Amino acid sequence: MKFNNSLKIGVLPLDICFLNPEENFSRIENAFELLERDTDLLVLPELFSTAFIADAGVALEKAEPYDNAADSTLGRMLAWARKYNVAICGSYLKLDSERRPANHCVFVEPSGEFAVYDKHHLFGISRESEFYGAGESEPPVVRYRGWNISMAVCYDLRFPAWCRNRGLRYDMLLIPANWPDSRSYAWSHLLIARAIENQAVVVGADRSGTDDYGCYDGLSEVYDFMGKPVGVLSDSGIIYATLLKDKLEQYRRRFPFYKDADNYRFE
Repeated sequence: MKFNNSLKIGVLPLDICFLNPEENFSRIENAFELLERDTDLLVLPELFSTAFIADAGVALEKAEPYDNAADSTLGRMLAWARKYNVAICGSYLKLDSERRPANHCVFVEPSGEFAVYDKHHLFGISRESEFYGAGESEPPVVRYRGWNISMAVCYDLRFPAWCRNRGLRYDMLLIPANWPDSRSYAWSHLLIARAIENQAVVVGADRSGTDDYGCYDGLSEVYDFMGKPVGVLSDSGIIYATLLKDKLEQYRRRFPFYKDADNYRFE
């Protein structure tokens, strides 16, 4: 596998068209045509193919079976990753083993390998917890081009124990989200806190546009391991950041406070 001291990240704040996967796939395809060719990883928002669905019947209808057929969301992610030689992360609606809609996050590599995670913390205010299935497995860690990368989804961000980087498992945490402007202060400060306390890069990939829960405008950002914003907005609307692995490792050696962290595990 190719090792990168530097990893170039793109974040697409997609304006998601409600219940219109084909339109959203088309918008993503257009973004790929504008993507800077040295990009290693593109992060998409939460539920990028449909947006969040608060109706139980509609969510169940739109949730996809687990397969990688060419016309499925996963199949399209695999095809994009291969065509553009870039890893992709984002979430979409999938049926879980109990045939409930699950908020299914996927990290896809150009090689065709992929890792999955189902959102664990479901947002009760929007009734997500009433009819979506909650994932029970901890987020995986993917080794990609020399970086250890993990993922969480939106509301998971509010729970530091769930995101805890025990033993420095990961170098980068990706968080696809549908986080409205009305809670922007919490969003930015939670991302910064997760970066600082975990000594890791944190990528918040929020949608843009509007839905029944509010407006979404410009909240996507990349924070380095010290909690500093490093994303740069391009003319195409994609946010870019280039991170250096040796800088991260040097900082961890200088301030190894992770060694004093509490030792616990989820039962």
